[in-house]
Amino acid sequence: MPDAGVELVEVLNGFCRELRKNGLAVGTHDSMVFCEAAGTLDPTDMLDLYWAGRTSLVHRHEDLEVYHEIFRRYFLSTMNPVEAMIKVRADPKAPQELGVIAIQVPATDPRNDENDQELDEAPLGFMASSISNVRSKSFTDCSDSELESLRRIMRRLRLRPPLRNTRRPRPANKGRTPDLRRTIGNALRTQGEILEISWRTRRKRHRPVILILDISGSMADHSRNLLQFAWTSRRASQKVEVFAFGTRLTYVTKALNIRSLDEAMSRAGKEVCDWEGGTRIGVAVSDFVAGWGRRGMARGAIVVICSDGFDRGDPELLADSMEKLARLAHTIVWLTPHARSGENFEANSLGMMVAEPFVDVFGSCHDFKGLEDFAARLPTFA
Repeated sequence: MPDAGVELVEVLNGFCRELRKNGLAVGTHDSMVFCEAAGTLDPTDMLDLYWAGRTSLVHRHEDLEVYHEIFRRYFLSTMNPVEAMIKVRADPKAPQELGVIAIQVPATDPRNDENDQELDEAPLGFMASSISNVRSKSFTDCSDSELESLRRIMRRLRLRPPLRNTRRPRPANKGRTPDLRRTIGNALRTQGEILEISWRTRRKRHRPVILILDISGSMADHSRNLLQFAWTSRRASQKVEVFAFGTRLTYVTKALNIRSLDEAMSRAGKEVCDWEGGTRIGVAVSDFVAGWGRRGMARGAIVVICSDGFDRGDPELLADSMEKLARLAHTIVWLTPHARSGENFEANSLGMMVAEPFVDVFGSCHDFKGLEDFAARLPTFA
């Protein structure tokens, strides 16, 4: 059986030879850089492969049109190059349907600067049917290869915390509140005559987002994906704080500040001493309110609790803690694996029934689509 790495290099070098035959100045060093870049890419994302080649193999603007055409022809004529890449890069346990559906590279005019922006927005690249389906597939039912693909996609997920008005004002071109100090100051320069009224408005800041993740035994199939979601969220916004809990609450924000995902997961795992243990939601929420919430972290924040609600603690403690949290937080969101995206949810566990009166929004963390939906709705929680 031929070596997988050798097959992949032959496929990529064949593309480089096609470019040279059509007049592009592609040297040996350029081919090596392209192969190294392609070796780190997700085989289910042809958009990344396209841009890796365009960055490393195209040196003149007038060669862009030729590159577009060769890329389309090489990867669509027989599909053998792409199939070879999928074969050597995909997990052998993955289903054989992980194939290429289409590659659509728009033919652009290299003299038109607007084409680059259009190409960024175009659904270039190939769409694997299994990857499209796995977004709505439960984390519990995903194979190892599917989970790995989801983790690559999740790296691109971005949270946009909503903006809120602060008490501090800032100058504005127009508004409802006149800025008397600036107006009078400007009038003094014109012998006391007011020529123009100055205005002010409130400064805007992002609302803090606090993720409280259940990493108990009943959430074992979801906890790692939720922790990576927290790592991605932290990379997107410094206004995100992360806690993990089982029988006790652990602050893991500093551990997730590491740029490397694997190292961040390792550090978080070392800090959490009750991984895949019991569940005491009431104790965790109470500790958060007493230790961080009342000190200002939760004031005006969006608190997101990711849990299945299977609480082994005292229901009265949970109700009391949720009531205190509701007084501090701006919005409380509860994401549960028992909910499905786009469906009405009814609490079906004791913990969630107790917490339901204090929760503003219920959502799903059952699959990747549920996390995407939450990220899309987050800016509306202003």
